Amino acid sequence: MATTTTPRAEARILQIETIKEVSRRLIGEKGVAGLSLREVAREMGLVSSAPYRYFANRDELLTALILDAYNDLGAAVERADARHSSSNSRARWHAAARAVRKWAKQHPHEYGLIYGTPVPNYEAPLLTIEAATRVTRVLGGILSDEWARRPARAANSAAGNTPRGFLMVENLSEQMPRVPPDQFVKALMAWTLIFGFVSFELFGHYVGTVRNANVMFERVMNELADDLGLSQ
Repeated sequence: MATTTTPRAEARILQIETIKEVSRRLIGEKGVAGLSLREVAREMGLVSSAPYRYFANRDELLTALILDAYNDLGAAVERADARHSSSNSRARWHAAARAVRKWAKQHPHEYGLIYGTPVPNYEAPLLTIEAATRVTRVLGGILSDEWARRPARAANSAAGNTPRGFLMVENLSEQMPRVPPDQFVKALMAWTLIFGFVSFELFGHYVGTVRNANVMFERVMNELADDLGLSQ
């Protein structure tokens, strides 16, 4: 049965989206530490209590912004991955990595919100985990599909090795069900390098060192693909 949205409900949704949009702009102008519902109200020309009808406090507003950022980034990476054949691991890897970088450059303040300096006195609730792992599930799926195509003997041999490094890594088996545990550290290193490169570029740490970030990024992603043994 189709549901009907009332004008009042539509107005509420619109106001929530407006509050979030104003909040993103304020974060870009003043930084996340200075965000408050009262400041949002002033920017919108509302009484100071108005935003509290939609968000109980600043932390609830921050959580909504963080969820939006994670989900928007995750959707961008999922779309990029879906454009390539599941059997072409290398193309999928490059597409996913490029999507992360493109999204970050288009949404620098949102990227900083989820991957930058932790917000003082804020702890993200558990409900953000599902959205936060969308990107790593794509990357894990690429590696999992790659290992599923490898000869059974090689996969079984690798699966039988569980070095001490595996003890340092948790909660990756669900994201990479076919990848042997001895590859988990290598996979996590690769993911870290993707976001490390993007963060260095976005926050200006390559200025004076990297002349052409586009060429450098492709080189790094190729090196990682080689290290992970991704096939074309």
